[in-house]
Order: sequence, then structure tokens, then C-alpha cells
Amino acid sequence: MITKMNKLTLLVYHKEYVSFLQRLREVGVMHVVEKNSGAVQDPELEKQLALAAKYARTIKKFEALAKDGYAAAGNTSEAAAVLEKADTLAAEIERRKTELQVIEKDIALLEPWGEFHHSQVERLAHAGYDVRFFVTGARNYNSEWEQLYNAMVVEQVQSRVYFVTVTRRGEEFELDAEAAKLPNASLSALIAERGQALKHVADLEQELVALVKEKLNTLRAASEELQHEIEFAKVVLDGEKVSGDKLLLLEGWVPEKSKGALVDMLDRESVFYEVREPMPGDDVPVRFNNNRLFRLFEPICELYMLPKYNELDLTPFFAPFYMIFFGLCLGDMGYGLFITLLSAVLLVVMRKNGGSFLGYLRLALTLGISTVVCGSLTGTFFGFNIYSWGVPLFDWWRDNFSFSAMNPETGKMNDPNDSLFTLSLILGGIQICYAMVIKIVNTTIQLGFKYAVATLGWLLVIIGAVLAMFVPSMPMPVVYAICGVGAAGALLYNSPGKNVFLNIGLGLWDAYNMATGLLGDMLSYIRLFALGLSGGVLAMVFNNIAVQMSPDVPVLGPIVMVIIFLFGHALNLFMNALGAFVHPLRLTFVEFFKNAGYEGGGTAYKPFK
Repeated sequence: MITKMNKLTLLVYHKEYVSFLQRLREVGVMHVVEKNSGAVQDPELEKQLALAAKYARTIKKFEALAKDGYAAAGNTSEAAAVLEKADTLAAEIERRKTELQVIEKDIALLEPWGEFHHSQVERLAHAGYDVRFFVTGARNYNSEWEQLYNAMVVEQVQSRVYFVTVTRRGEEFELDAEAAKLPNASLSALIAERGQALKHVADLEQELVALVKEKLNTLRAASEELQHEIEFAKVVLDGEKVSGDKLLLLEGWVPEKSKGALVDMLDRESVFYEVREPMPGDDVPVRFNNNRLFRLFEPICELYMLPKYNELDLTPFFAPFYMIFFGLCLGDMGYGLFITLLSAVLLVVMRKNGGSFLGYLRLALTLGISTVVCGSLTGTFFGFNIYSWGVPLFDWWRDNFSFSAMNPETGKMNDPNDSLFTLSLILGGIQICYAMVIKIVNTTIQLGFKYAVATLGWLLVIIGAVLAMFVPSMPMPVVYAICGVGAAGALLYNSPGKNVFLNIGLGLWDAYNMATGLLGDMLSYIRLFALGLSGGVLAMVFNNIAVQMSPDVPVLGPIVMVIIFLFGHALNLFMNALGAFVHPLRLTFVEFFKNAGYEGGGTAYKPFK
């Protein structure tokens, strides 16, 4: 359901505007209409936005440095100094790392030549000899150079030859080799310098981590305060000057259930205000108002988009289907039990500081229970068939509630895959028809019943076809009457207000789209059966691999089997849980929302507080 909203218009004297907004923010229920949409060029606001971006970047870097052990938030006035110190440390670390890269490069250049001192080369230069360093390919090296230029090979690394020549001062020659330019420091000196640089970087990083643990929550608190100031500044700019700039006009929305406290506050203020119902064309913000169960599925609807204010909130309508679809796609009692227990444990551990994450854990708990129930239809438990174990309780459940019940004619258990395939198609048909009913109701509420006649007609045609195929005792005249009335409504009243021939033409085109679309939509639901089947097959494969690949050694064999079992099922659970989450989303967003006529595009309710 969507919370009912009221439009609130305020006129405030310009000298009292800022102080009034502070009191309005304390009430914290009014969604302010942004008229400027953040486009106002206000220097102070721009500075605040730049500082907020800097806070966000620094906090993100801090969170990557240390995972836990943060101190409580301190005085937020220290945040500017903390930012400056963090920037200084980060800049110094980057500078040192750049120096370290240069040192590493010099070491890489010197390593093939080994340890030597340039003073020795200089002594030879004073004695009248030039020492030159060359690098060439092994194929290009000529041993005659050793006689002509006193060439000496120092090192050969793969196909690269490193050699020096010693010639008299001023003697010029050319070799098919590349002259090497070496740093002036020795290899040992560079290695020592690298060690000092690494230690310096480590010390700086340790200092930065200590700063993170001590001041991260302070930065978070300061960032939150700054965000409140930015929102306040935006609302200040959203005021529209009227009556010679003496009054400021502010508009917003307030939930009808929450307007009492706001009206009491406005009655005490020297402001003019007006409260009214939404009018057609108003961009009314949307706030969900569902019970505890359906509230868990609101984030799923938000993944697509929020409904418009005058639309039906489809969350309560798709939630039961999504639970069933997830359970059928995962389809293993063991996996469902694991998700249920893990979610329950995390809910207990994080109940005090879990925040909004608790809602996702409750959703996971619900989907885990659904998986256990749907998995009991086939009896798979981590790839094993519990209905073949001969346990009386399992046998009773199998014979009364599962698809693997004993066939009295053959004396064997039925194949549950046949029933799952049929169930997937039946669920698809039910959801599509259910969506069409919702579309009829939604269209009637928004536009009037005459615009829903065509959809009602197609629904009657579908119902008549189902009765004809699956209810043999149904009299055919009744079926013909249902289909005839439905076809007449779909073909003759497809577009209210247009002539009958145009309606017939549009109706025939709509009939083609409806037939092909429904066929494609129905086939899409086969994925419920396919995903459940593939997950079960993979689970059995991993069980067989664990048994067959374990060595026949008393202690090592069971250890290897358990490792393969855990790794295989962890991988299978991850892949199938991801598919069980995504594919029901697809069925919801495409098949269900399309047939329900869902438009979406609503604006989220964000109170000024």
C-alpha cells in the first residue's frame, strides 16, 4: 500500500524564514518540493558540496584501510584537522612510493651487472681508459669484440647479453649493441635505500591506520552533520520569493497520518499555510505502508522503480509468488535450512547494531523457509533423496505432501520432475491472470471502468479456454458464452471513444500480440523447473565426486570426501542462490509487471529532518 499524502503550501516572512526552517526540520515529516533541483549557483553551497565529496572520498579510503576497532565519534570540530592530516599522510605515502618505484627501477638496471663502484670506473678513466656498458641479443654478440675492444661478458639473462668494453681514451667505435645508462649508486647502496624507503612507507601507513581507527567515526559524524547542512541550504534556496521579496513560498508533502504534529507547530507560527488533497498531475512522493511481511519485499520493488502515487503498490501482490519462485528455483531442503539457520544466527548477533541490514536478513530467513517447504516437494537434501531412507516421518510426508508419493499401480515412487514442470506452468498461468485482474482494478481506479473492458475481455477468453481444456464436465454453451462476451469486449471496446471499425482493427492487432505474448510469458515460467532441476543434478554430481575421488585410506579418505563435499555444495549453493534471486526478479519485473500494467516512475518520500 502507498501512504496517503497531503499537499502543504507555506508563506513565510523573509526575515523569519531560516529560523522557521530550523523548527520545521525538528518536526521532520515534510517532503520539500525541490524547485531549483540543485542548479542554483550558490558559492557557499558549492563549498559545502565539495567538502562533502572530500569527506566521502576520505571515509571510503579509511574504510578500506582498517576493517574494525574504530573509536567512538569525538568532537566533530576536529574533522577538518583530521582531513588535513590524512591528506598530508596520504600525499607523503604516495611520494615515498614514487621514490620507491624509481629505486626499484634502478635496482633492476643494476642487477645484471652485479656489485661494483663507480669510483673504480673513474680510476680507469683517470688512467686513460674508457669503460663502456652494453646490452645486446645473444645472436648479435661477436666474440671478436673481445680482441678488438677488450669486451667482457658480465651476465647473460635468457637471450640478453650484458658486457663491458675497455678501450683507450678517445677511441671511437660502433657496435651492434645498446649502450646501457646506469645509475651512479652501487647495487648494495640502492638495496639499502630501498629497505629504508619500505620501512618509511610502512611507518606512514601504520600511522594512517592508527588515525583511521581513532578518527573514522568522527569523520562519519562530521559528514552526516554536513549533509544535514547541505539539505538545509537546499531547502533555503527552494523558497520562492513573492510579494516584492517580502514573503517566501515553500511547497511540500506530508503523510496524512503525520500531519497533526506539523499542523500544531504551524498554528503556533506566524505563517500562512494551506493543506489540500493531491490534484491530477501532481508529482506526489511515494512512501510504502505495508505490513511486516510485505515490507521485506519493498527493496525488490525499488530495484525496478517506485510506483506512481495513483498506482497500486504491487509489493503485496508479487511477494507470495516471489517466495514460492525462489524456493522452487533453489529447490533443496538442505540449502534452505542452511540459509534459514545462518540468517537466524546473524539476526540474533546483529540485532542491536544491524540497522537496515536486518531487513535483508529477515528477507533471507523468509526465502530460506520457502526453500525448505518447496524442497520437501521433491525430498532433496544436499543432493540426497531423503524419501529413499525409509524413515517413517519422511515417508508420511512423502505420501501426503510431496510429488514423490508412492504410485499404487506401479508400486514405485512418482517422478517429481513431471509434477514440477506442470506446477511451473500452472503458477505462471495463475500469476499472469492475477496480474490482469490487478490491471483491471488499477485501470478502473485511475481512468474508469470503460478503459478496463478490453483487459477484462481477454481475461474472460483465457478463462473460457482453460475451462474448455481442463474441465470436461463444463457445458460448452457456457464456455462459448464466456469466450464470446470476452471477445466482444476485447475487439469492440479496445479503445473507448473511437469508431467501431478502428476498434476492431486495433482489437485484431491486440489479439495477435496477446496470443504471442501470453505464449512467451507462459514458457518463461519453465525456468522455475529448469533451475531447480539443474541445482539438484549438480548437488548429486558433487556427492558422487566426493565419494569416488576420496582415497581408500582410513583417515585421509573421509577428510578428502568432506572437503570435496563442502567445496562443491558451497559453489553450487552460491550459483543457485544467485539464480534463484535473479530469475524470479525477471518473472516479476517482466511477466507480472507487464501484464499488471505497471508504469512506475514515482518519487521517493524524503522528509526534511
